[in-house]
Amino acid sequence: MIYPEGNFIESNADNPVFQIGETKYGRPILVRTLKADMSFEDAVKLLCVSFDSTIRANLSVDLPIDLQVHAANEYRVTHERRFEHDDTYFQDVSKSWSDALQSALDALPDYSF
Repeated sequence: MIYPEGNFIESNADNPVFQIGETKYGRPILVRTLKADMSFEDAVKLLCVSFDSTIRANLSVDLPIDLQVHAANEYRVTHERRFEHDDTYFQDVSKSWSDALQSALDALPDYSF
């Protein structure tokens, strides 16, 4: 991939994901959670969580999100989907993620002074 400015980037075994644009909000979720043996379906779920986190943290990012799947070494699209504001799957992932984060925070050991 080449940025408009001309600098070249690519994913590899040491850095399996990259994002263009705002990366400081959603990328930490990918870094902590993405696994090489993850199913594609789980990777799409993780993509939604990552984008949802970015959308909540940055006013300049919002839906829709376009997803296209290409087979390895092919240019043919094998699956595509657009996540809009009224998409029930994206809404369910967003709410479930928020609830899970709150539960995880509540389960952490208490801090005291």
